[in-house]
Amino acid sequence: QVQLVESGGGLVQAGGSLRLSCAASGRTFGGYTMGWFRQAPGKEREFVAGISWSAGLTDYADSVKGRFTISRDNAKNTVYLQMNTLKPEDTAVYFCAARRAAIAQTWDYDYWGQGTQVTVSS
Repeated sequence: QVQLVESGGGLVQAGGSLRLSCAASGRTFGGYTMGWFRQAPGKEREFVAGISWSAGLTDYADSVKGRFTISRDNAKNTVYLQMNTLKPEDTAVYFCAARRAAIAQTWDYDYWGQGTQVTVSS
């Protein structure tokens, strides 16, 4: 089992920045691909970014490319999502997730956190 706990969400004005963190505990963090997803009210959960266990590969949704950066520190069992130039449409609950396989933009991840709210005001 892998337990994931997100933090760092909050209220920010458009154009601002936030950094989300996801702390993992339980099984060895290394070896797991990590992903960030988000879900806005009335919408389906969508892929935001993913990173391979070695951090050699990353993937981003088109809507966040150039604005968001995913990274990880395996020594700290933590994955991060740096979000810059935030827009009101980035408002959502952000979830981190873990899986043993390669990065995927689908929901096919084995473990999920409880989510952290990000609200961007215009």
